[in-house]
Amino acid sequence: MTSQTLIPDASPADLNAPANDASAAFEPAQFDQHVMATYGRFPIALERGEGCRLWDSEGREYLDFVAGIATCTLGHAHPKMIAAAGEQMKKLHHVSNLYYIPEQGALAQWLTKHSCADRVFFCNSGAEANEGAIKLARKYGHTELGIEAPIVITAKASFHGRTLATVTATGQPKYQKNFNPLVPGFHYVPYNDIEALKATIAELDAEQRQVAAILLEPMQGEGGVCPGNPIYFKQIRQLCDETGILLMLDEVQVGMGRTGNLWGYETVGAEPDIFTSAKGLGGGVPIGAILTKAHCDVLRPGEHGSTFGGNPFVCGIALKVCETLEEMDLLANVRSRGKQLRKGLGAIAQKYPDLCTGVRGWGLINGLVLNPDSGTVALDIVKAALDEGLLVIPAGAQVVRMVPPLIVSEAEVDEALTLLDRTLNQLSKA
Repeated sequence: MTSQTLIPDASPADLNAPANDASAAFEPAQFDQHVMATYGRFPIALERGEGCRLWDSEGREYLDFVAGIATCTLGHAHPKMIAAAGEQMKKLHHVSNLYYIPEQGALAQWLTKHSCADRVFFCNSGAEANEGAIKLARKYGHTELGIEAPIVITAKASFHGRTLATVTATGQPKYQKNFNPLVPGFHYVPYNDIEALKATIAELDAEQRQVAAILLEPMQGEGGVCPGNPIYFKQIRQLCDETGILLMLDEVQVGMGRTGNLWGYETVGAEPDIFTSAKGLGGGVPIGAILTKAHCDVLRPGEHGSTFGGNPFVCGIALKVCETLEEMDLLANVRSRGKQLRKGLGAIAQKYPDLCTGVRGWGLINGLVLNPDSGTVALDIVKAALDEGLLVIPAGAQVVRMVPPLIVSEAEVDEALTLLDRTLNQLSKA
């Protein structure tokens, strides 16, 4: 048995060869021939980024107020992420969760130190995190609450993912169309309506259908950038304390500093029993997490798992994202730049009342609300802004969402507002 590993030697010619450039000969038609058409893609191919800037394959520059949909916490090509990725790749990039992974333990320790959670399970995405939280809630309902068929209540207009269970949990029929039969055990209520929630629980109890958990977003992102009412969430927390129902919060989009607090539950003022994270946690590398308090940590060996979840590579980078967020005091930047952005968006809404009706949001997740009578939808503005060199995205048909990297500067917010004003000016003339 040889002790040598099978790593081929690199010749000087190999070392000097240019890296493979996938965008050099990019052809949209060829792309569409080989990639499934699950996205309505905009007609640009992005090939590199730096900070809050992106460049496409034609060399055109864009100001990025999408951030991979609230994911690129530190923007693009951040030096600390680059260093962390290189160092970890040279050290160890993947092993099975059958062994202890020090980087995973360090990241879990940081997360529990900076939240109300006691323990963490790592996976690869927000949908997986929510799926795992639903599994956890169901087992808790069976083993701790004695419920034969546990029900999870979610909100109408919510969004929790694309797996079969999380798309069922999502309270928007458009995402569920043609995927039936859906997963049983979910019930939907209006968001921010405590009386409707109480009435639903009472109705289900009367039918001997017991609730194990309530799963909500502190702010509905895909549902239109709709902030949760702190009074509502505090009332739910009291209700859960009285009944034993678990309060689970989906922090996939609003967590990791996006609201101006580290976690959305801090913004609504109600600690959950379980909450989920992804997107901004890894700053762009695929990682998700279920964070739970000790009393509802009921999953045991063999009941849940992930091949890639929490491997050394992603945890090493995610830990550096967390540490950098703290070292740079990015929460203060989020609050300042968010206030600046909302003030500017408010002025734009007043300038174009035929197109806009207002602004809503927290921190650096904000939505420009459109006038439904204008005939203009969010996608129209997104496409027009693209022509001006600004990347924004819809949040439903009537809201334009702006979620820049948390490192965004005062000058870049002003620039985005100027570009958006120019966009609306052109649309208003048309």
